[in-house]
Amino acid sequence: MRKPMRFRGLLVGVLAVAGLMPMSALPAPGATAVVIEEWLVPWPNTRPRDPSVAPDGRVWFVGQGGNYLAVFNPVSASFARFDLPDGTQPHSVLVDGDGYPWIAGNGNGTILRFDPASGDFRRHAVPDVDGLRAKDPHTFAFDGRGGLWFTLQRGNAIGHLDMRSGHFRIAQVPTANALPYGIVSAADGRAWAVALGSNRLLTIAPDAFALREVMLPRAKARPRRLGMDAGGRVWYVDFTQGYLGRYDPADGGFKEWKTPSADSGPYAMTTDAHGRAWLFETFPQPNLLQGFDMASETWLSATPVPSGGKTVRHMEYEPRGNSLWFGTDTNHLGRARLPERP
Repeated sequence: MRKPMRFRGLLVGVLAVAGLMPMSALPAPGATAVVIEEWLVPWPNTRPRDPSVAPDGRVWFVGQGGNYLAVFNPVSASFARFDLPDGTQPHSVLVDGDGYPWIAGNGNGTILRFDPASGDFRRHAVPDVDGLRAKDPHTFAFDGRGGLWFTLQRGNAIGHLDMRSGHFRIAQVPTANALPYGIVSAADGRAWAVALGSNRLLTIAPDAFALREVMLPRAKARPRRLGMDAGGRVWYVDFTQGYLGRYDPADGGFKEWKTPSADSGPYAMTTDAHGRAWLFETFPQPNLLQGFDMASETWLSATPVPSGGKTVRHMEYEPRGNSLWFGTDTNHLGRARLPERP
């Protein structure tokens, strides 16, 4: 494979224990068989985050504190780095079905598409819109129709980019300072997001493009990330009060469960292909990966992050490997191998 033009000439196999093996956390006797592996990212104090798995199995992520895009090869345990344009300050990356990483330029109001073959970036600038407070792309979700949903946290809006034409649409959130944060897409292309500054879910369809707010049951709830199950129900975490919640758009019903740790801070969360929700509790140190079985409505055994984690902010479920990929504030890239459902 030809090296991209902007490759910095650094392929580093990073091994975390005695120079031989990645750091791992094995389950305790009788615990759910989750195994966490971590690899130290070779660029110190750069907050590697938001890994996304490409069709070829490589894992792309961004260095929020280092202004770079990087790729990790799990087979060779090697890293490669690509510097981003000055001021990008990346917040997230998501890889499409053709293997192109899309990067959220949180610092300069851009969305970048990177071509691994040529090393070139295609730049899309978020347009000026009346009333838009800030142009700060935050988190992405593909709509499955050639479009890219994204949140604008300080901008207090949800955006949509047609990835082929480059056309933007922006929908502002009626509630002031709602702070749109995590976002996912349903099977019909509809976006669902959470409002960290309020007790709301946000939803918008790609055709009508009319944003609707859904109030959570508790006024003090502050949701941060979310996922969806096979039935189209929305799962979310309340960061400040420590809850896992479920909303069913079909009947408007809510159900919530207190997270296992008394002082919890659930942050990164997602759902898997086996009817489970997963979240990281970030107030405990080390951070704890908690699983929740949707059918029995029971918590699974916790798995600590080997490096401590400090804060795990986002993760992606990889169906092929039945794994969760995540970055940590301890400068590690991590993979949690999940058990099959009994």
